[in-house]
Amino acid sequence: MKSLPFCFFAAAVFCVTSVASMHAEQSPAERVTEIQAALRDAKLDGWLFYDFRHSDPLAYRILKLDEKMFVSRRWFYYVPVSGEPVKIVQSIEQFKLDTLPGRKLVFRGWQELHARLRDVLGAAAKKSKSLIAMEYSPMNDIPYISRVDAGTIELVRSFGVEPVTSAELVQRFEAVFSPAQHQMHVEASDKMHRIIGEAFSEIARRIRANEPTTEWDIAQFMLHRYKEEGMQEEPMIVAVNANTANPHYMPTKEKNLPIRRGDFVLIDAATKLNKPDAVATDQTWTGYVGESVPEEYSRIFNIVREARDSAVDFVRKNIRAGKPIRGAEVDDVSRSVITRADFGEQFTHRTGHSIGEETHGNGVNIDDFETRDSRRIISGVCFSIEPGIYQEEKFGVRSEINVYVSDKDIEVTGQPIQTEIIAILKTANDPNPHTKPTKDTAARSK
Repeated sequence: MKSLPFCFFAAAVFCVTSVASMHAEQSPAERVTEIQAALRDAKLDGWLFYDFRHSDPLAYRILKLDEKMFVSRRWFYYVPVSGEPVKIVQSIEQFKLDTLPGRKLVFRGWQELHARLRDVLGAAAKKSKSLIAMEYSPMNDIPYISRVDAGTIELVRSFGVEPVTSAELVQRFEAVFSPAQHQMHVEASDKMHRIIGEAFSEIARRIRANEPTTEWDIAQFMLHRYKEEGMQEEPMIVAVNANTANPHYMPTKEKNLPIRRGDFVLIDAATKLNKPDAVATDQTWTGYVGESVPEEYSRIFNIVREARDSAVDFVRKNIRAGKPIRGAEVDDVSRSVITRADFGEQFTHRTGHSIGEETHGNGVNIDDFETRDSRRIISGVCFSIEPGIYQEEKFGVRSEINVYVSDKDIEVTGQPIQTEIIAILKTANDPNPHTKPTKDTAARSK
């Protein structure tokens, strides 16, 4: 594993079991109390939230502000590790943070803004090496957290405090599932697994009936099934042959390919239940329109499967042992399998992403490729594992599963996971032959 730069969070052990939910019913005052507890755990002096024209959507979610609120001026909200929070707001928008607890400081011009910040942060600066969390990532290692511009970081430093990344804090408040969210994820994953199986069966039905079908047709079939199952109708990837080598290809009504015998098919679908606070599921399966799968496809799939399962085994082993691990480490484990097979150049994206209320959530990503994600994998988070090999103008293989982390173990949802490419025309009478667990599948899920 590549060495990561020292970060003060390396010594922080977060007690996340007390976090109720990413968006549970909670008053702003209760949220501030929870933030202060998190600051004590992290040994930080405060958390300074800053926004200009919704430059930091994370602040609105974490502070439980109206995410559609009209704001045209800068505001700051400082939560000290103990004591009363402070709101710093511009005079013509001085009521924007009234739902939050704390005293209000109003400024008119930039000189007054600087003076207010100096008054608030100067008290913290009296302590040596005061550490103030902000939505900032050193060296832009985690761009998803880099919401505060460099100039504002310079301004804050000028008052004698040291801004540090809030990445681990954001994960604690944005990426930890409540028990209800975990159950909604499991339900959505099971439904998605079934719908993907039905999509392969629909391809088989159409092929056997000599009914012309396209990538777009199968996508529409899946959207209809989403609606029937009470899931949000999010577009998905249905790709054939060379299109499967484009990781983010998506068919449209105007641009799509037909699906015929002898074609290689990839389906990557993500959505969530139509329920408040629901969280996403995201799965990728591959199939071949024939009675058996040619070796050129199965050989690549087997490498991808090993990379996927090696990452899962690494996470499971360390979580069970109580050893802290980071997203970047898991990426390294998975990527090394593909690199050893001489396909490293064809693995062109991170191994996985955080899953939350959005498909790409705000927690730890399984990434030491696109970014260097040094965040810890903590209890209550969920993420994808989805290595791939993409041979341009030929085909690409990706296998995607979701991993939920509990206190002392992990759960791979959407069982059974794929262990071989689906021979779509293999079984005429069984509409979903691949959904039946095998001994191999059962072993992998444990």
